[in-house]
Amino acid sequence: MFAKIAASAHNPVPLLRHADYWGGIGLVMVIALCSLAFADSHWASQLGLSALTIAVVIGMIAGNTFFPRIADKAAAGVDFSKNSLLRLGVVLYGFRITFQQIAGVGMTGFITDMATLSLTFGLALLVGLKLLKMDRETALLIGTGSSICGAAAIMAAEPVVRAQAHKVSVAVATVVVFGTLSMFLYPLLYPLLGLSDHAYGIFVGSTVHEVAQVVAAGSAVSDTAANTAIIEKMLRVMMLAPFLVGLSLFLAKGKKTDGNGRKTNTAARITIPWFAVLFVVASGIHSLNIVPEATVAMLNTFDTLMLTMAMAALGLRTHIGAIRQAGIRPLLLGAILFVFLVVGGYGINLAVAAIG
Repeated sequence: MFAKIAASAHNPVPLLRHADYWGGIGLVMVIALCSLAFADSHWASQLGLSALTIAVVIGMIAGNTFFPRIADKAAAGVDFSKNSLLRLGVVLYGFRITFQQIAGVGMTGFITDMATLSLTFGLALLVGLKLLKMDRETALLIGTGSSICGAAAIMAAEPVVRAQAHKVSVAVATVVVFGTLSMFLYPLLYPLLGLSDHAYGIFVGSTVHEVAQVVAAGSAVSDTAANTAIIEKMLRVMMLAPFLVGLSLFLAKGKKTDGNGRKTNTAARITIPWFAVLFVVASGIHSLNIVPEATVAMLNTFDTLMLTMAMAALGLRTHIGAIRQAGIRPLLLGAILFVFLVVGGYGINLAVAAIG
């Protein structure tokens, strides 16, 4: 039965008939609900830990203890959560953003985000591939998470990059470590930066990894800083869709090889991440104010659950041994990008503000 399930993984509808499928979804659901409960606790709020981060940690603990013994009975549902529920979560994430919010930070905020995203991702490729000699998938994922919105961006890029589960987990762990560090560092730096609360908010929103960490770093200074930081961060999140399309085009440029190992001029097939396009559509619908606020709130709650389930499934499919094999290089790349976001990001903010 499991062979049939695995063979039809690309078409999840028939799998609904299999008890094994629902067993995996049930396991992922339990982990997700526990993660959401922990995320609401005081200590998690103090540390800025999101449900996504907690879910992948709990999933990894389960994935390296008891899950291998029940994998044959739960693998189909876990893989469905890691893939299909992830895409659904990315689409629904669009209902958290409006085009009006983006307009609120003005052209200065837009240019700052564009420059920071482009330079950070370019640096990730340069350092990761050329200097550290990392595998392409891990470097791309760490660059994506550092450039846009941490773990959520990494999960959204995974279907495009087609990386193995342990590489995704390594990338998530890297951005979580340095994103958490930035959450504590930025408020300490605020008195030394010479920025207004509004400018500080743009700095935080354009350089800190996770949304939860942006909220914490901004709120530690003032409400004005927090509100500006969140809007600026949402602008970065909005760039996720065009970024994924561009990433797909970038990956498709690689030349194929024929049966004799010789390079050909045939480009790889371009994969259009339709879930990213639908993300923008959802944002547009939300911007029109045609969806009742109660419905939007319900969609956001459901979206959080979907993304948390996807992270839990990722953790279940991650093996500690594979992470150990990745070595120190992912952390080095994350550290270099972190320093660039703090120092280079500050310089970008000052330069754009001076020009504007």
